[in-house]
Amino acid sequence: MSSSRSSWAYTLPATLLLMAPFDILASLGMDIYLPVVPAMPGLLDTTPAIIQLTLSLYLLVLGAGQLIFGPLSDRIGRRPVLLGGAALFVLASTAAALSGSAWAFVGFRLLQALGASATIVALFATVRDVYADRPEGVVIYSLFSSILAFVPALGPIMGALIAQLAGWKAIFLTLAGLGFLAWVHALFKWHETLPVKTTHTPRSALAVFKSRAFWVYTLGFSTGMGTFFVYFSTAPRILIGQAGYSEMNFSLAFASVALVMIATTRLSKTFVARWGIAGSLARGMGLIVLAALLLAGGQLLFKPSFTSFILTMWMAAVGIVMTVSVTANGALAEFNEVAGSAVAIYFCVESLIVSLVGTLAVTLLNGDTAWPLVVFALFMSSVVLISLERLKATK
Repeated sequence: MSSSRSSWAYTLPATLLLMAPFDILASLGMDIYLPVVPAMPGLLDTTPAIIQLTLSLYLLVLGAGQLIFGPLSDRIGRRPVLLGGAALFVLASTAAALSGSAWAFVGFRLLQALGASATIVALFATVRDVYADRPEGVVIYSLFSSILAFVPALGPIMGALIAQLAGWKAIFLTLAGLGFLAWVHALFKWHETLPVKTTHTPRSALAVFKSRAFWVYTLGFSTGMGTFFVYFSTAPRILIGQAGYSEMNFSLAFASVALVMIATTRLSKTFVARWGIAGSLARGMGLIVLAALLLAGGQLLFKPSFTSFILTMWMAAVGIVMTVSVTANGALAEFNEVAGSAVAIYFCVESLIVSLVGTLAVTLLNGDTAWPLVVFALFMSSVVLISLERLKATK
């Protein structure tokens, strides 16, 4: 791994400036478009169901595409996968803005997601290559997860403003422009970090599925991100529908949770140095459990309010950051030789768990209350804590 690290001599701020745009754009490609979705059937002379495909398929391809680009990045390198994916994202975003028919628009959205998927794999495989055993890696992982939490709060606002000023096509041209700037920066600064191949037979990526540690820490990551997903899904119904918040007050309250997550990343190196990977995961799960119990009490005893819902989510937010700061290193520690494939499987499994279990919680329970969030957080955290204890017992 020394060759990877020697080729990446950037400071942490320079690294974040280089990497963060790709993390932001992958999420922004979904969220910035939401305000114009209701108007798109009329604009493209199609049905709402076809436009819904541009949302559902984007998420599907974003996750599933990583299973293609992960092994590819292990074979040909991180740099070509990142640059190729970013170029595809820029071209597809431009073409989507120029689409004259609904099916062309759907097709270009698929290509846009495919490009974003490639950049995400290359991004996190590079982080794994360079920062696997360095404290900066904890900061990067936690900050990226916080960004993914914050973008859904600001992306739709940004999209609405752009659409009001210049129309829906300007949204995709903005994505293309931002993507092009990130691509140019990476073209000159992003060095290859794929470890030099050794003479022994490379390890199969199938070994990832047999690793207990991989499953424990991936479940932890799924719990952290899934807790935010269920919060994201229920917060509008609770705060606007039940508590009577205006859209602007809701946006500010919603964004405060993401701000707490970003602020907590400044402490990530400290708590990992003090408690280690397993200890940080256990404490993160503990905070999420405590927040879930307080949410249950608030649901039973009080009307929905900033105090009973948002302040409690601040506690959950700290637990989420403590969790996602360490789960990648915990899950992928054994797989340096196939880091690209392991990263792809890690994110794909997380996406499946969050989308299936999180959606079930919101669908089967009353989404106008905190119960979906309570049940999801308690169930998933309990599974992780039990699995973590069993993992420790086997060592």
